[in-house]
Amino acid sequence: MPAGTSPSKLAPLVFTVKERGAFRLHALDADALAAGLTPGMPLADARARVPTLHARPHDPAGETRLLERLADLCDRFTPMIEIAPPDGLLLDITGCAHLFGGETALARDALRLMRAQGLRTRAVRAATPEAALALARLDDTLRAGAMGDEAAVRRLPLIALRAETEALLALRRAGFATIGDLADLPPAPLAARFGAELVDVRDRLLGRLDSRIAPRRPPPPIHVERRFAEPVVHVETVLAALDELLALACRQLAERHQGGRRFAARLYRSDGAMRDLAVETGQPVREPALVLRLLRERIEALADPLDPGFGFDLVRLAVPVVETLGAAQAALNGERAQDADVAALLDRLAARLGPGCLRRFVPRDTHLPERAARLVPHGQEAQAALTWATPPPGEPPLRPLALLDPPERVEAVAQVPDGPPRQFRWRGALHRIARQEGPERIAPEWWRRPEGHAGNPGLTRDYYRVEDESGRRFWLFRHGLYERETAQPHWYVHGLFA
Repeated sequence: MPAGTSPSKLAPLVFTVKERGAFRLHALDADALAAGLTPGMPLADARARVPTLHARPHDPAGETRLLERLADLCDRFTPMIEIAPPDGLLLDITGCAHLFGGETALARDALRLMRAQGLRTRAVRAATPEAALALARLDDTLRAGAMGDEAAVRRLPLIALRAETEALLALRRAGFATIGDLADLPPAPLAARFGAELVDVRDRLLGRLDSRIAPRRPPPPIHVERRFAEPVVHVETVLAALDELLALACRQLAERHQGGRRFAARLYRSDGAMRDLAVETGQPVREPALVLRLLRERIEALADPLDPGFGFDLVRLAVPVVETLGAAQAALNGERAQDADVAALLDRLAARLGPGCLRRFVPRDTHLPERAARLVPHGQEAQAALTWATPPPGEPPLRPLALLDPPERVEAVAQVPDGPPRQFRWRGALHRIARQEGPERIAPEWWRRPEGHAGNPGLTRDYYRVEDESGRRFWLFRHGLYERETAQPHWYVHGLFA
């Protein structure tokens, strides 16, 4: 298991967990193991043996974050990476090894990168992910980066099966000690005695069954990269490389009749550090100059300047979000569409301020006016399942754009208790109604908890569009059905029409 460097050469490092009210050793560095300490030992006994012991609490969340960061570093070798908690990474290097001079050279580069982070790491290559992980964890005889064959897997202890404790105990009582003892047994009796899952794990370890990793994130539809023979330290050189990569990516998008909605660049430094740059567009695009301008805007807006350090040796560009983009018909006079100018402006603002600082309203599937819209970051509007309802030509909108939050109580008078209002008093002013239209009846959402703006949210609302004698238009609703839900319905003004 990868372990950090001890705080002092004289102080072995251990990580502890609390079990049944006592602290026990969970993970140990090489110095602690050499001192005779073992996992599961009580911390008090360990301190009695090694008074200078340095103990820290085990942090599973921290381990997960470390593995995530290491997986990001390994993206330079392959996009197919799976995290194997608590201490492993699985890399599928099929089709990638030739870029590094072969599998041995790739393994050597990966080990060098991990050791540069202060980690003690082992790397093993095998035909299946299960075999590679088991050999890396359990076989100390293999040279780092070596290819583990079936003979090496046969030497592994039964713990490589990662079976339940009862099953391992039953196997040992039956006289089995290594994977090789089980390798040649027929599957039917073994499955009948110990379960079909154990047979499946054995065959995967031995490479008899095809096994694939589950990558932490699927490869993007389009990704291109540029490797430098020598690390580059000038940002303009990196931008020139990004310009070339954008041209390649946009050419692939054009062949697929698609446009990109998100462009993500990752810059790998020679010392293992990484910098991520990403821009999103409101509409699918495949113009390299436009995306490069957005990337420049993003770089200029960075709070932490783009520091090349000892230089970037790899630039990778991905287009993780794409949409269909057909050929566009230009205007007869050659003028650019106004919508395109607005979209370009929004993209530049989002690149400079960040996508979270620019938001748009999108519709929500509900009849309640105060819940009918929500804000989403710029670039995510296409993920909304609904579109805004458009009124028929020549008809006014059914609902006003400006709503009062919360609705304001008014004093209204109607000819009959369940009829339209004739006049109402709001904010001290009396409004006599000249025209009215409605009602639009909205039933409550019974599946939601009883909370809302006006009184009891479980009451029905009857909405009316009204215009007073001076021409001002309001959106009123009566809260509750007369003599069916309440004896005294109340009136509210919820919005104002332009």
